[in-house]
Amino acid sequence: MIEFNYETNFKLDNEVEISNWISNTITSEGYTLGDINYVFCDDDYLHKLNVEFLNHDTLTDIISFDYSLGKTVQGDIFISIERVKDNAKDFNVSFVNELCRVIVHGVLHYCGYKDKSEEEALLMRKKENHYLSLLS
Repeated sequence: MIEFNYETNFKLDNEVEISNWISNTITSEGYTLGDINYVFCDDDYLHKLNVEFLNHDTLTDIISFDYSLGKTVQGDIFISIERVKDNAKDFNVSFVNELCRVIVHGVLHYCGYKDKSEEEALLMRKKENHYLSLLS
């Protein structure tokens, strides 16, 4: 089950469509959907989590806590709407495109993809682009 939670004034317009897309992504990667909670928040909210749980005193667009068991994907994904807006401007893409990229990015981590090395980051970006192309 996918749940969307809001700690800011932002709200997804198409929760059902996004939920189906995430579920299809997980299935396409050979995994089963467990419980995923998306929490949309602001920079302050996510910064506090970043400091408290990861000991990183920086702003970020996404933090994911992976509780997956075997091939069952589950966890909590926190997304800063402020960071997504700024990144969309920086990358010259629409807010919706950048938001969906971040949404699928968290799920791809749960499916075993990493982005620490340049090679891993390139594969992650390729996967993100593939799944973004499937979102109508």
